[in-house]
Amino acid sequence: MSDFNTVELVNDPRGFATLWLSRQEKNNAFNAEMIRELIIALDQVQADATLRFLLIRGRGKHFSAGADLAWMQQSAELDYHTNLDDARELAELMYNLAKLKIPTLAVVQGAAYGGALGLISCCDMAIGADDAQFCLSEVRIGLAPAVISPFVVQAIGERAARRYALTAERFDGQQAQAIGLLAQSYPFDELNQQVEQWTANLLLNSPAAMRASKDLLREVGNGALTPALRRYCENAISRIRVSTEGQEGLRAFLQKRAPSWQSQEPRS
Repeated sequence: MSDFNTVELVNDPRGFATLWLSRQEKNNAFNAEMIRELIIALDQVQADATLRFLLIRGRGKHFSAGADLAWMQQSAELDYHTNLDDARELAELMYNLAKLKIPTLAVVQGAAYGGALGLISCCDMAIGADDAQFCLSEVRIGLAPAVISPFVVQAIGERAARRYALTAERFDGQQAQAIGLLAQSYPFDELNQQVEQWTANLLLNSPAAMRASKDLLREVGNGALTPALRRYCENAISRIRVSTEGQEGLRAFLQKRAPSWQSQEPRS
């Protein structure tokens, strides 16, 4: 596993990983190095068939304060084509996270500004603290939330995305839940306990079925009914029923016992 300077990838013996943003001295703000290291870390996660799901978290007080000021200053001095290269690197991070084959859960505390909302929106699920602060802050400094915008719109809808991208107003965890960015918000001192509960719940599920469900829902998209989608769904359930874990899950249900993936001992 690679040595990182700005992130940490920690595997849990129960079969999942946590990807930590780890620039506490900079409130986990993005720079070019962090973006590249996040891409590499996600490649490692994608290649690890033993992982059931991924948590994304921030070390310290804040999830992420957005873009690093020194990095933005450097970007302002670069020409169009170099800035385009930077944008493509950020886009690679966001698209790779959105397409990750295992479930992803973001856990948010403190500030989550700018590009941090992109990371959260790319995850399948997100939870956070009631007092967390969210902001699409780009227009305040003469920019636009361009690369992250498709994912933010998918997460909170076009109308809410227009409001928060154009006003740059801050909103808390409870409002983030109300608009769909967070699945749940909790008092800050309960957040780690709730992470354990979410983790325990995900560990009950068939790893192969969760991956298949991600593939299925990606194909279903907005649910527009077409003959091709009907055939895809018919094939999807047929494949999972005859798979190893599908057969094991059906047998376990009928025999009133726990399936094998719930009784596995943690890996050392």
